[in-house]
Amino acid sequence: MQVIRRQFLQGLATVSLVAVLATGPSLAAEPADWAGIKEAAKGQTVYFHAWGGEPRINAYIDWVAGELKQQYGVTLEHVKVDDTANVVARVLAEKTAGKTSGGAVDLVWINGENFAAMKREGLLQAEAWAERLPNWSLVDVEGKPTVRKDFTVATDGLESPWGMAKLVFMHDSARLAEPPASLQALAEFAKANPGRFTYPQPPNFHGSTFLKQALSDLIDDREKLARPVDPARFEADTAALFAWLDALHPNLWRGGKAFPQSVAALRQLLADGEVDIAFSFNPGDASAAIAAGELPDTVRSFVFAGGTIGNSHFVAIPFNANAPAAAKVLANFLLSLEAQARKEDPAIWGDPTVLNVAALADADKARFAAIDLGKAGLSPSALGPTLPEPHPSWMEALEAAWAKRYGAQ
Repeated sequence: MQVIRRQFLQGLATVSLVAVLATGPSLAAEPADWAGIKEAAKGQTVYFHAWGGEPRINAYIDWVAGELKQQYGVTLEHVKVDDTANVVARVLAEKTAGKTSGGAVDLVWINGENFAAMKREGLLQAEAWAERLPNWSLVDVEGKPTVRKDFTVATDGLESPWGMAKLVFMHDSARLAEPPASLQALAEFAKANPGRFTYPQPPNFHGSTFLKQALSDLIDDREKLARPVDPARFEADTAALFAWLDALHPNLWRGGKAFPQSVAALRQLLADGEVDIAFSFNPGDASAAIAAGELPDTVRSFVFAGGTIGNSHFVAIPFNANAPAAAKVLANFLLSLEAQARKEDPAIWGDPTVLNVAALADADKARFAAIDLGKAGLSPSALGPTLPEPHPSWMEALEAAWAKRYGAQ
């Protein structure tokens, strides 16, 4: 099997490069057919359908496009998406119409209920391709079990992890010195400071995640969340959540009669001094926003003492992708040391790596250790416990119940 030479080591002397790759654990073995896949990918255009709502992420994908073209002769077209459910619907429509090849989507950024839907409806490549990527050997399977379990649903090699996510709150320490350390403390803060907190409107992903966080804290048995929703029990299981929200909403920004439409809009409210607390599903978001001049440098991150929800996010190849070879080459590059280290840097994006950094060669570990998390960043140990994502059916049911209860306001 061949040894893959990492791009970031190209500036080292040849003899040092050989020594590092020959003796260190940062090796990625190519499967027998990988050379053929790379050859087939040359000249292909991969249409990557990915959320386009964050300029920093868009800029990162632009960088990936340049590297993919230079290193592999593959053209990346970023199809900016506002809701991944629309991508799922498009692939489903193609399947219903009998379009079994030449599909519009080559790779999709996905997780949660959208992955579950695509898997259930047979909309993904049947081949378990993800764990056959050369760079899969670098993934932290043991330490980050969500790389194989997507919202409790087994990935079965049908999607490749790209990054880690965890719900992290942020506050402007110049206005709020001691942020609330629990869900109940957050409600008490909102009551004592009306209008100084809000959350994005579900079904916005971040708003729905806030609902899941609250439910995880309030439900009588968290084990229920690992199983599909029981319609007969849903109202009783969520009674405490909606009672809590009923009490919270009058104390929200604009009295809970209007909600920001995205996490970027929520972050802007924090920057403008309209609210004192915001949140993100990216632990590096606050530092990245400070670096970009979007938040004051007095903003700091915090988490609840009891833990916050976390997961992995992925890329997947639809069953009828027009350029599956290029999609695999892109997915593999997204797992490279070069791409993962760049992505984790808050000055670029701040999205945590899926790699097992502790198992890397010393030179590779140093690359990650050198990343400056910024004033607002939290170390991995300071991020606290990670609560598991509920089964995807909970998100769908919560969004529907929220819209029925509050959507007409």
